[in-house]
Amino acid sequence: MSLADSRPRTDGPARGRPRSESVERAIIEGVIKLLEDGVPLAELSIERVARTAGVGKATIYRRWSGKEELVLDVVRAAEPPDPELPGTSMRDDLVVLLESLRRRGLASRSSALLHNAHAQMKSSPRIWAAYHETVIVPRRNLGLEVLRRGQRTGELRADVDVELANDMFVGPILVRSVMRPTADLPEGLAEEIVDTVLAGLRPVGSTAS
Repeated sequence: MSLADSRPRTDGPARGRPRSESVERAIIEGVIKLLEDGVPLAELSIERVARTAGVGKATIYRRWSGKEELVLDVVRAAEPPDPELPGTSMRDDLVVLLESLRRRGLASRSSALLHNAHAQMKSSPRIWAAYHETVIVPRRNLGLEVLRRGQRTGELRADVDVELANDMFVGPILVRSVMRPTADLPEGLAEEIVDTVLAGLRPVGSTAS
């Protein structure tokens, strides 16, 4: 499946003319080529993308509102997809969430496109703000909801600060992915982190599921 085929869709009526998969693929591949050629995000204009893809600027604007939305779609399509939670227990859901985060860390290391895009997004306030709002915040909120549900079901102590607890779960993988980029991200790391942290956060007398 190409990045164009896996690009996230938004709900609501399509803008302008009907979509053409071949045109979208050409546009997205144009962005990828420019990024892989080392073009900084700050210099990645719609005009430049249009010239590389062999389409008109209006063709791009019929599909994306601007550069921020286009780049965000390319990055999101290149990342591993968001996981579907099993819903069997708080622990199982946390393991799936952390495993997804581990895989994103590995993907960022192995993909020059993702590595460069992630590094540059923070220097592009509008793109970083869009990525933070549409990608990072929903993922964090999902983790917080898993923990709150765990409190309601008695899997997590009611006095635990879920914001802090969430940071305790995701922190080790983020440290290894961002601050220690040569550190191992081995299989089984998600389970090890979840079980280690839960050992201190479960209600007294509770056992692992």
